[in-house]
Amino acid sequence: MSINWFPGHMHKARKEIAEVMPQVDVIIEMLDARIPFSSENPLVPELRGDTPVIKVLNKADLADPAITELWVAHMEQEKGIKALPLTQQEPEKIKALLTLCHEMLPERNFDLRGVRAMIMGIPNVGKSTLINTLAGRIIARTGNEAGVTKSQQRIKLDNNVILTDTPGFLWPKLNPPSCGYRLAITAAIKDTVFDYADIAMFAADYFIKAYPERIKARYQITDLPETEIELLEMIARQRAFVRKGGLADLHKASEILVNEFRSGMLGRISLETPEMVSAEIILAAEEAEEKAKEKAEREEERQARARRKYAKKRQK
Repeated sequence: MSINWFPGHMHKARKEIAEVMPQVDVIIEMLDARIPFSSENPLVPELRGDTPVIKVLNKADLADPAITELWVAHMEQEKGIKALPLTQQEPEKIKALLTLCHEMLPERNFDLRGVRAMIMGIPNVGKSTLINTLAGRIIARTGNEAGVTKSQQRIKLDNNVILTDTPGFLWPKLNPPSCGYRLAITAAIKDTVFDYADIAMFAADYFIKAYPERIKARYQITDLPETEIELLEMIARQRAFVRKGGLADLHKASEILVNEFRSGMLGRISLETPEMVSAEIILAAEEAEEKAKEKAEREEERQARARRKYAKKRQK
């Protein structure tokens, strides 16, 4: 199953960002520290040119700190990129972003012109809350759901920084497909778009392999099951989620697993590493190449049939 969510206002936001980005001095890209790659906006590398980027790895208190360190090192290998893990409970560190905007422009005379910054990020990544902290007042509407901000606005901040806020949006095609699952698990995609059991299966399979001890401790399991469906059945029975006929209620178990991950009750967990993502990108490219080859072969066969049919008609 492929998970995608791209409502109309996101298409409009994408066009507006592309128009404004050439006028921007610094880009602040909000990422989810649990999924730094899956939450990256493909527009940034496509359009930024030499514009410096501050990649804010938000919700770092929910992510595996060792893996977050790997992501910071990985991102800062690229010129003009600064990665900053933080949480919404660190107001002073958030406000230091304004100073960092200046540091990213060492040759700028700020007495002549301030910093034109743009902040962007996926839905429900915490962008509005961060803006309110930077401004010291309620400017952006917040909400624990995807797609709260719907239009651009400009905000004057301290340190002579003018910040353009943009709506959180995703992109029409999430690739590799695993990105869609991770975005859904972290609540970047509205719950009405996907089936809980589907994303819980994806999450359970990953947790069994990457964080077995966290799962055993949280759900009081002595022997960890080998498959994701067995884990969900164990959770259902342990929480007394049993349907008529004694069947495990997998939907309720799925909701518990996903929501307890989102809230941090499973501990600090990251859903992807740089090494994992690199392998997925290579595999996705190979699969896309194979599909393109098959499509070309089908088209060649179709044209061959058309030529044969045309030749028979001429013979008559």
